[in-house]
Amino acid sequence: MRFAPHRHDTYAVGVTLSGVQSFSYRGTTLHSETGCAFVIHPDEKHDGRPGTDEGFGYRIIYIAPGLISDALGSGALPFVKDAVTRESRLHRAICAALDAFDRPIPDLRFDDIIARLADALAADSPPAHGVSAKAKSAVRIARSYLDEASCLPSSELLENLTGLSRFELARQFRRCLGTSPHRYATMRRLDGARRLIAANVSLAEAAAASGFADQSHMTRQFKQAYGISPGAWRALTH
Repeated sequence: MRFAPHRHDTYAVGVTLSGVQSFSYRGTTLHSETGCAFVIHPDEKHDGRPGTDEGFGYRIIYIAPGLISDALGSGALPFVKDAVTRESRLHRAICAALDAFDRPIPDLRFDDIIARLADALAADSPPAHGVSAKAKSAVRIARSYLDEASCLPSSELLENLTGLSRFELARQFRRCLGTSPHRYATMRRLDGARRLIAANVSLAEAAAASGFADQSHMTRQFKQAYGISPGAWRALTH
């Protein structure tokens, strides 16, 4: 399976189970061999392809940046230097998270897994400056609004809601959640579209219900976010 260049608004962490998994990331090509763990930071463009003719197998989970930010308390997100790792604290934390998420887990176990993963990400990152209480509150307010919004709000509306200027909000939102308010809102609409597509709703209906101008608009955004078309994604999930 090959994935076109795309960006998530989450941490994408996983382990290569077989073969060699190659991807372009931060201006270079990386190769995750069997047994290696990998981390892709929110909003970082990357692709995915087999590194050899034998192909590759992998497991991956997507972690909301807000969980990592909340677990660390500082507000600012860690940014790991080495996207591929083996035999490290981060490798162990990623493997533990993958094992835990194989089945439903209680809240206390979930909290522990996220805390361990957050600490391991931070340990492999340069020290980050903290985020003020005012900025954290503004980001929480903006995120809550965008989670429920049926259409993209104006910058003025978010300024009035949060008390931060549009530029400062964009800056602090990225520090806490790894992406912009606009990108975050687009990804929530794509989440809704994916749920509808998984339920066998037509692509045109899914686009309209999720707030996209038309099916073509949704398809472009979908491929930019996930590296495959909505139709290809439906085929993989059925």
